[in-house]
Amino acid sequence: METAKLALQYLLALLMVAAGLNHFRNPRFYLRIMPPYLPWHGPLVFWSGVAEVLLGVGLVVPQTQRLAAWGLIALFVAVFPANLYMTMNPEKFRKIPLVLLWLRLPLQGVLILWAWWYT
Repeated sequence: METAKLALQYLLALLMVAAGLNHFRNPRFYLRIMPPYLPWHGPLVFWSGVAEVLLGVGLVVPQTQRLAAWGLIALFVAVFPANLYMTMNPEKFRKIPLVLLWLRLPLQGVLILWAWWYT
């Protein structure tokens, strides 16, 4: 079980670093999914990308693993409004199947539990 847990820890870290780097590679996508009621879309996209990279790296550093895991939980909660916005406005995201928009919502819970495993 410990081997699986460690492998999944590195997988989550890799996914977070990749997602964070994608904020810089494709910021237009992240800007589009920002709910209109949130201010400072550009800085929020930038800093959430930075956070994803740093927290992903921190998850595999023993000294920062717990703090990074709690940070990821906070991040997953913080980005939930964007997922909800996409689900409630599917006409703005026609390239993404509606079922995937809905699946993103419970996926946040899975990601939170996954990160919590390393707290």
